[in-house]
Amino acid sequence: MGRPAIVFWMFVLLLLPAVEVFPQGSLSKTSRVGCSNCADDGSLVSRSLQKADELYAAFKPKEALPELLKVLDLDPQNAEALSKAARVYIDFGDAIPESTPDWEAKRLKQYQIAEQYARRAVKADPSMVWGHFYVAASLGSMATVSPVAKQIDMAGEIRGAIEKAIAIDPKNGYAYHVYGIWHRKMAEIGKMSRMFASVIYGRSIPAGSMEKSIEYLNKAVALNPTVIASRLELARSYVAVENWSSARSFLTSIGGLPIQFSDDAKHKQKAEQLLEEIKQR
Repeated sequence: MGRPAIVFWMFVLLLLPAVEVFPQGSLSKTSRVGCSNCADDGSLVSRSLQKADELYAAFKPKEALPELLKVLDLDPQNAEALSKAARVYIDFGDAIPESTPDWEAKRLKQYQIAEQYARRAVKADPSMVWGHFYVAASLGSMATVSPVAKQIDMAGEIRGAIEKAIAIDPKNGYAYHVYGIWHRKMAEIGKMSRMFASVIYGRSIPAGSMEKSIEYLNKAVALNPTVIASRLELARSYVAVENWSSARSFLTSIGGLPIQFSDDAKHKQKAEQLLEEIKQR
């Protein structure tokens, strides 16, 4: 049986934009990018982590990976390097065009490697937010190229991983971004589709809330006011509840924001298109 579109699409675009645009951290007081509690001690590990961040920020994940592997050769339990390796492999999967033969299988392989690194990061340091975040991100990516039954199974674990990330760092705007999208996607699945999944697959689809989607995406914007993707997703949630004025307000605000991440130009274009679609609503 083919994938019913209404069930399959519950995961499409759920996590991929978040993974694409989210940095691992911000410049710390100790001048180490990527880890707010890490000192730049001049060690090879510290230098390689810094170099990996610089390369990734320049949209060069392929070049960043060898620096992360250097760290893991020296310290196999380095949770920061493990989580950043997960991020890189998600990018590798995303970069495989749909025109590639067996593209779904090839993407899935990269996402599975990402999941392995993310779970190793959680095991190495359960208190670090990014291990849990990239467990959720890798599962979300895997879901887009997995059978429907597997997608449904992943939904609960994705939610659990994001909730752990938020519990560890309640000021993590990126986690709120993902959780806000999760709630909207779950809330958009109709009653008949839920019944269909229950009967055919013997599984229940987790419930979502548009109110929670708006609440969490507002938190994401408040915590990261210049992140274009969060404003765009919040506008989409407002559109879903037909709050046209709020949607237009956030879409309009995107135009003046700086390009910071690799998908920002595309997000700006989508914001302009959506604004044009709802300008008379």
